Amino acid sequence: MLKRLLLACSLLLAGAAHADVDPDYSMVLLTENFPPYNMAINGKNFAQEDNIDGIAVDIVREMFKRAGIKYSMTLRFPWDRIYKLALEKPGYGVFSTARLPERESAFKWVGPIGPDDWVLLARGDSTIALKTLDEAKRYKIGAYKGDAMAEYLKQHGFEPQLVLRDQENATKLQSGEIDFWASGDPAGRYLAKQVGVSGLKTALRFNSDQLFLALNKETPDEVVQKLQAALDKMRAEGYVDEVLKSYL
Repeated sequence: MLKRLLLACSLLLAGAAHADVDPDYSMVLLTENFPPYNMAINGKNFAQEDNIDGIAVDIVREMFKRAGIKYSMTLRFPWDRIYKLALEKPGYGVFSTARLPERESAFKWVGPIGPDDWVLLARGDSTIALKTLDEAKRYKIGAYKGDAMAEYLKQHGFEPQLVLRDQENATKLQSGEIDFWASGDPAGRYLAKQVGVSGLKTALRFNSDQLFLALNKETPDEVVQKLQAALDKMRAEGYVDEVLKSYL
């Protein structure tokens, strides 16, 4: 009797994992300029469909293609706005974002898409030495408004100077307006080069994270399951690693 019950449960779970998705179902995917993961080909703050590329963009496109789920993709600004849309509107998703404990119940998640270490970048000629994050509290730190790192720093007693465009932190660092820039690695150096800033060094690596696709909580479970299964297969085949290598 127990064996039959366990078999029935396993069959139900297997059926749920491979449930069909409504063929008319379509998602609105939103992203921002966050090179090299997502970026507008023309470098502007608005782009759609084939005018967007990057590591995460390539992976997400392939994931939706394999899962057979329709979507539209738009890159726009600012991050706060697109994050709020994905949070509040059914059928919306946003990437690439960190899967933090305080965000866990706010979305349904697919990933990880790729790594995103958290670092404090300094000018190449900086003589400030840091061993712990707390030691940085006496210095001026720049961060990107709405970003997970900015929220993390505020929760740990920092008062970061926030900007609406992350590239502004590179120029502020270069001019001496801030001592450190809280950024992702490799994203920070990539962004800095876009505004002519180079030679930055890592003063402290204080967290290792992974980036995800965050889907509105109303997204059907079968959609989430199909996307995750597609991504898992892509990773097993080496597709994800190949995309990462092609950009980095």
